[in-house]
Amino acid sequence: MSHPESHDVIVIGAGASGLAAATALHAAGRDVIVLEARDRVGGRLLSVPTAHPERALDLGATWFWDGEERVRTLAAGRGIATFDQHLAGDTMLQEVTGTRRLTGNLVDAPSRRFATGAQSLAIALAAGLPTGALRLGRPVTAVRPGGQGGGLDVLTRAGTLHTEHVVLAVPPALALERIDFHDAFPADLVRLGRSTPVWMGAAVKVVAHYPTPFWRQDGLAGAAFSRTGPLQEIHDMSGPGGEPAALFGFAHARTVRPGFEHAVTAQLARLFGPAAGSPAALHVQDWSAERWTAPSTVQHLADHSLYQRLALNGSLHWASTETATDHAGHIEVALASGERAARAVLQAPADVNDTAQDVIAPSR
Repeated sequence: MSHPESHDVIVIGAGASGLAAATALHAAGRDVIVLEARDRVGGRLLSVPTAHPERALDLGATWFWDGEERVRTLAAGRGIATFDQHLAGDTMLQEVTGTRRLTGNLVDAPSRRFATGAQSLAIALAAGLPTGALRLGRPVTAVRPGGQGGGLDVLTRAGTLHTEHVVLAVPPALALERIDFHDAFPADLVRLGRSTPVWMGAAVKVVAHYPTPFWRQDGLAGAAFSRTGPLQEIHDMSGPGGEPAALFGFAHARTVRPGFEHAVTAQLARLFGPAAGSPAALHVQDWSAERWTAPSTVQHLADHSLYQRLALNGSLHWASTETATDHAGHIEVALASGERAARAVLQAPADVNDTAQDVIAPSR
């Protein structure tokens, strides 16, 4: 009888959290593999290349802020250039009665972005893992106790793997909907997991790419907010020096219907002038339609301390931005949640080694 492939730790999900956990565990000498359902890394870090060398546009996470040292140190250590979010100029307000220009940028705050796109962080982390440690196109179908030998069995379409620890680095609501845990979780944790909102899970991000950032010449910041939509808030997404030039905005998934793209360009033209109505490219990323991001339903409930408890006899560890107690959605928090899960693995009772530490970047 053949035995299943075995590893010290299996990480489910190759977004920022999962890759941060895998990086820390690998650095601590653990045999770790990452199973990712998609055919790419990054999760909600998703960037599309442009004709400008080493420049990309983000369809997912975009910014990081002062004090977020994990992100800053990771980018610097991997040679990923960052730059300041454009702030100069006035804000446009769209109301039912028309549009108004408001003095100053009332939408954006000082922040930084990645010249090659936020997904480059995930690509850099993945590149540091051993050959064969990352397995794409491997959705997990079930996790169950490993029998008398202990540990956990992780089932995929390609076969079963055995491990002592699982790091679950996907949104809890998605995990509970797509992975069969054989009723192993207590009822309060199941209620929490199914009710924890998925960051970007109901959002549509629209990026309009232009030849030049023409709005800046008119003294506009590329910032707007709207009470009529379809985009509710708009920001300048241009790269360093305005290249590539772009605006982006958020809409709710329920507004996506036939004619959505036309409604978006018409709105941009009303706010920023006729040139805004004819982008060179329009990217529409509906995260609610992403099979490996959004579950079918999520309602709001919050007691995130439950995610810090030991699960499945201490063998399963939660790691995703949704499991954080504050600032969910920040890349910094995703990295921190991955590090937290890695520490939990390294400090598990069966381990005498408590070498757990932040290896992505120092905690501050």
